[in-house]
Parts: sequence; C-alpha cells; structure tokens
Amino acid sequence: MNNDKAVTEKTKAGNIYEVNIRQYTAEGTFNAFAQHLPRLKDMGVEILWLMPITPISVEKRLGTLGSYYACSSYTAINPEFGTMADFLALVAAVHALGMKIIIDWVANHTGWDHEWTHEHRDWFVLDNNGDFVEKHGWQDVIHLDYTKIDMRNEMIKDMRFWIEHCNIDGFRCDMAHLVPLEFWLEAKQECETIKPLFWLAECDHIEYHAVFDVTYAWEWMHVSDKIVKGNASIAQMKDVLYKYSLYPAGARKLYFTANHDENTWNGTEYEKYLGAARAFAVFTLTWPGTPLIYSGQELPNVKRLKFFDKDVIDWKPTIVLHNFYKSFLALRKSHTCLNGDVVPYIVTTVYDDKILAYFLEDGNSKVLVILNFSQVDKLHINIQHPNLAGDYINISSGLAYNLKETERFELQAWEFMVYASV
Repeated sequence: MNNDKAVTEKTKAGNIYEVNIRQYTAEGTFNAFAQHLPRLKDMGVEILWLMPITPISVEKRLGTLGSYYACSSYTAINPEFGTMADFLALVAAVHALGMKIIIDWVANHTGWDHEWTHEHRDWFVLDNNGDFVEKHGWQDVIHLDYTKIDMRNEMIKDMRFWIEHCNIDGFRCDMAHLVPLEFWLEAKQECETIKPLFWLAECDHIEYHAVFDVTYAWEWMHVSDKIVKGNASIAQMKDVLYKYSLYPAGARKLYFTANHDENTWNGTEYEKYLGAARAFAVFTLTWPGTPLIYSGQELPNVKRLKFFDKDVIDWKPTIVLHNFYKSFLALRKSHTCLNGDVVPYIVTTVYDDKILAYFLEDGNSKVLVILNFSQVDKLHINIQHPNLAGDYINISSGLAYNLKETERFELQAWEFMVYASV
C-alpha cells in the first residue's frame, strides 16, 4: 500500500474514541471492554485510542492504582487489564468490526521504577548529584535523555514491538512536543516499514505535522471553554480557527469537549460549557478536522472520573446520546464537504457575539451549521449564501426543508441547528 495514499485516506472522515479501560467497566479489563465494541461500531466509531496499557510503576505511585502515564515497562501489559493474549484478542475483535486501534505512547518520561532505571540509568536526565529529574511538577515520573542514541533506538524498537506482535494501527503520542521532532521523524520512518500507521500528537505545534497526521486543538479548546463564561469571545475563537486554516494541506486538528485530562482536572463538558455543551460537541463534529469522543460522553457522563483510583463509568440501559453521535458521525461519512479540505464559509449575523454560523459545500454535498453559544432566547438571524438554496434535512429532527439563498432562523438558548443537503 502506498504510504502517501494511506495518510490521505486515514485522515479523511476519521473520528477517534478515547478508551479509559480502568474506568470503563467494573472489571476494568480488555475482555470486559470488548463487550462494548458492537455498540461503538454502531455509533460510527472508526479509531479506538486506548490510554496507556503498560504496567504502572509502584515507586512514588499516586493514589491506589497510579497514573497510566508512569510506566514500568514499554513492552508489557498492565496486569490490571488482563494478559497479552487478552489484548491480542481485543485487537482482532476491533479489526473484525472494521475499526482501527491505536495505543497511547509516553515517550517523554517513565515511572521511577521503570526497568531501564536499573539497566540504563544513563538513559535518564540526571542532576549534578546523579539523581533522576522531573521538570514539570509530575512527581511520579522521571525524564528520559534524548541525547542518548541507544535509548532512542530502544524506544523505537519497543514501538515496533506493538506493531509487529500486536498489529496495532498507530500511536497517540503523549506530550509529543516535549520530545525532539527529529526523534519522531526517525520513529515514524522505522515503524512504517512494517505498515502504514495513524499518528496523533498531544501538542498544538504546526511543525509536528512533519510527522503527525493530527495534532490537538488545545488553543481552540482553551478559548472555547471561556466563551460561555464571558472570558473570551467568538471572535477570538474565529482567530484561532483562521490560524489553523493556514496549516499545511492534509494537516488535521483534534477537536474535543472532553478527554481524560479535561474530565478529571478541569471538569466535565457540562461544567465547562454549561448549557452549550451539546452545541460545542456539534462544532467538533462538523468543523473540518478530527473529532474526539471520550469514554462515557455518549451516556452522557456527568461526573469527573478519578485519575489514580478506581471510579467506574455508570453505564445506563439507555445510552441517551448514542443516536446523537451516530447521526453526526454518519453525516461526516455521507457528506464529503465535512471529510475533506473544504474551508467553511463563516456567515456574519447580527449576533456574532453569541452565534457561530458556517456553511460548507463541495460538488457533492452542502451542510449549514448554526450554533447559539449563549443562554439568550429568541435570537432572530438571517443566513445568506448564493449556494444555500436547495433541499435539506435537519439532522436533529429529521424533518425536510427547502432553503432559499436567504433564510431567517430563530434560535433559543444554547440551541444548535444543522441542515444537510439531500
């Protein structure tokens, strides 16, 4: 398979679902999570990202179970989750359903009792006393020294292990910008001699697209969650989106209203976005880029999950937002204007301080999105675009509409409207 073609195909129309194995089920195992795969497939999930599945260090462990991101080995399975055979079975089950699976890769640091600390102490950053160093206030981890070529080679060897032995489809790279870009360039080159992979970076740096297919839209998120509280404006968010539009062709940003860090440390999307949580979710699902859904958002989950201790997601018999996500993930596949490189036309309204409206079109499809990010009712706006006229379906109601070049809409507090061409 041609790698360039693979990169193009894997970054179009993609979506990612982040899996917190520990909190997903009472058992907290691969096998228990596997029971949810048919539901996630039906919802339209394409790429499953598993938070780190490696063993967790005991020394300086936080809480009762510790942080996934403080590993003690790069090539073993956290026994909390099951066995290597269980993981291989999960990968096979994911692939059988036509989905992809990527794993979290923590290359910047390890836990304090990682196996390398005994065998290769010189692979770590050491202070003047020869002691391990941590630079960012994370007391349960220590930093690796990327001037050490042997360490870098072993890191790449360990990454290749998961591809060759487990047939994973890529990596989500934790705090990727803390690791030299030249390492990632080498790692990608070496790993993709095995198979084309999907590369997601937890960073908001344009230069990292030399390696990564998708990078985080951190700047967008930090502006967006201030809007409903009056600490930022929609105009500021538009500035960030314009900045992203200048990225190289094919570069994608990851848009989300929740992930493992945000949910635990900054609050659920309902704490952060108040009544606009659903409207911002619609944005992540319709703006050009890659949407991320975190474990339990489809419930919806309204609690912060503990990071270092067991705290099971409270699954209900009815997954209230299953069809909400299903409809939008299906829309992204059926309407090509949402899965390529179409630049949205941002529509100006008399309420630009409260409403974001945009229109996307290509030769095959058209989508109109109107989002009220305020708690103000009865906002009347006119939407005008020379190519707007046509037959549409309202994605929420399923009702058919014939829109003209100029249309008038009324939005209630926090309301969103999405019209897709038929």
